[in-house]
Amino acid sequence: MGRKILFVTTDQQRWDAIGANGGRIARTPAVDALAAAGINFRRAHNQNVVCMPARSTMLTGQHVRSHGVTMNGIPLPEDGPDVARLLRAAGYRTALIGKAHFEPSSAPGGPYYENYAASRGLSGPHRGFERMELCAHTGRAGRSLYHYPKWLAENHPGAAEGFHEYVTPQKTISCRRGGDTGAIQVWHNAIPRELYHTDWVADRVIAFLDTLAADEDWFVWMSFPDPHHPWDPPASELKRVNWRDLPLPDGYPGSRDAAERILAQKPRHWLDWYLGRAQFNYEIPPEFVPCQLTADQIREVNAMVHIENELIDEALARVLGHIDRRGWGTDTDVLYTTDHGEFQGDFGMLFKGPYHVDSLMRVPFVWRPAPSTGIAPAVIDAPVGHVDLARTFCAIAGIEPDARMQGAPLPVSGSGGRGRVLTEWDGGFGGRDIRLRSIFRDGYLCTVCEPSNTYAGTEGELYDLANDPRQWENLWSDPARAGLKGDLVADLYDHLPAARSPALAQVAPV
Repeated sequence: MGRKILFVTTDQQRWDAIGANGGRIARTPAVDALAAAGINFRRAHNQNVVCMPARSTMLTGQHVRSHGVTMNGIPLPEDGPDVARLLRAAGYRTALIGKAHFEPSSAPGGPYYENYAASRGLSGPHRGFERMELCAHTGRAGRSLYHYPKWLAENHPGAAEGFHEYVTPQKTISCRRGGDTGAIQVWHNAIPRELYHTDWVADRVIAFLDTLAADEDWFVWMSFPDPHHPWDPPASELKRVNWRDLPLPDGYPGSRDAAERILAQKPRHWLDWYLGRAQFNYEIPPEFVPCQLTADQIREVNAMVHIENELIDEALARVLGHIDRRGWGTDTDVLYTTDHGEFQGDFGMLFKGPYHVDSLMRVPFVWRPAPSTGIAPAVIDAPVGHVDLARTFCAIAGIEPDARMQGAPLPVSGSGGRGRVLTEWDGGFGGRDIRLRSIFRDGYLCTVCEPSNTYAGTEGELYDLANDPRQWENLWSDPARAGLKGDLVADLYDHLPAARSPALAQVAPV
């Protein structure tokens, strides 16, 4: 009997959402306890700031340009490296419960497994997971009927009607407003707490674990859809956080004029989106204009996010307690992260897109090694990324990784030789393309805007995070930093792997 692996992901959760990383509102005792007993990586970055590319990197252990899912709507090829498949071949029982999103959720006609599995009564095997039960950000059926909305419809008719519509019947992202402030994609959801998808994910993980013998090894990916928008937790839980009592986030500039002054220093797509002149990401409601956000709307969005984070932590605690009761606690590694972050009022914005700053790139990243290993608790500031997860899982299981996997097993102390972490963006919306390449190294964040129909290739961003943690002062054009900028850009391109050729086609918007 070897070490078991519980891999926990959230969706669109900021790195500072948890108490262990300075979160001051949401109570997250379960993940904070994992951080205290394990390793808290304080400078972890994703390799892309939207769902499908980030999740594909977690599964494959490859940079975005290598596995080819460079934007949402590109299905991950099944002939590449797959850590779940390796673990299953080694005798591990494997399951993914919750949000997968390796395949387009909006593909016309539902040609991919994730689109049709629930409607055909299937729950695996798929992509190395012997069991796969799926949900997304709503209890409504949507364009792909996942297992959770099917379960709701069959067992609790009408319960899904309390959810916000994520996508309208016109197949565009919903601009519906609600709550107390009329905030975009905020909604008071009448669904009972015990029927909400966060608890459903935990329930289904526990049900899978209960099918296993005590001496079996297992890898379970528990994938919560929250706190991704729409922000519609059960209305019974709204008493947890009163939005009227919340401070505005540290990254909120304080006024529209202040935000415009900050954004004017950045590449122009920042200000273009803030002022509503252009949109660069499909998942943004088309009628949303960031500069029109009120302070109270930001407060209410943040309250909803904090509530959803608390529900996730409580669901995690319930699963960890069950693992302990099964007698697996001392031999179970727990890893916790998210796919990408959320502005939540930073720069006066919401949602995400082609913006390589801590709000979206920096992610919570906690590894509690199995207590039986004797690995000491640590806080590690060396840069790591999602690309390191697959080889880490292989190291935990004691199996050889696929040679095509990139990254390296996560360090348990010191820096592990880590010097940099890279993040990319290739995408756009409405014919406006953005291609970003970013490197974090030595406390600096440097982003190149590569040539496209939006940029000539001379624009970019450079931030000194020690002196400017909010990334409000762009040093890209500072003559005194020209040497540093040149060194970082050269280092970036020295470490980017070759891009997949030919490039994979986007078959759906998300």
